[in-house]
Amino acid sequence: MKKTPLILSICALAGVVVLAILMIATSPKGRKAAAEGTEGAAQAGSIVYFNIDRVLEEYDMANDLRSVVQTKIESINQEVNRRGNKLDKDIKAFQDKIDKGLLTRSVAEVQSQKLQQQQNDFQNYAAQKQQEIGEEQAVMMNQIADAIKTFVDEYNAEKQYAMILSVSGDILPSPVVCADETLDITDEILTGLNEAYVKEKSKN
Repeated sequence: MKKTPLILSICALAGVVVLAILMIATSPKGRKAAAEGTEGAAQAGSIVYFNIDRVLEEYDMANDLRSVVQTKIESINQEVNRRGNKLDKDIKAFQDKIDKGLLTRSVAEVQSQKLQQQQNDFQNYAAQKQQEIGEEQAVMMNQIADAIKTFVDEYNAEKQYAMILSVSGDILPSPVVCADETLDITDEILTGLNEAYVKEKSKN
């Protein structure tokens, strides 16, 4: 009978230890520590995600393409502005001659029609160049998206995740608002993309 209290105390102590272990394991920090204790990364079959905003910002290929496209856009805008400024100058010069009475009516009508045609041509030109800018940007984004998709497909062929999501936004990222940090593979995606891009550039 004297051993009963001792046995009960041991059982109680064991119960407390088990409870403490369960509390740690089920807490966010506990889960993270447990994951780090195994592999420190998501396991095959997991649903993982990466931040597409970070990838687009830190992917070297995306930055290089943006730089090239931006240079083209600036060149196009400069030419559009140059032609627009010349047209404005011609219109003001014509109006000044009209105000000073330096043109006959027939000559003024001919020059007015000529300026109107130039204005129509300029508007068509500006619209065409704006369309070119949109096409340049669309092609750039398609090239970036294709490179990311190709890499992610090859990456997941090795990792075997059940699903890879892309999230966007910092304050309230969508579609994944909250998740275990071990499921965030953004750093891995960025590292792999940039390494693959360096290899591709060295080949070319």
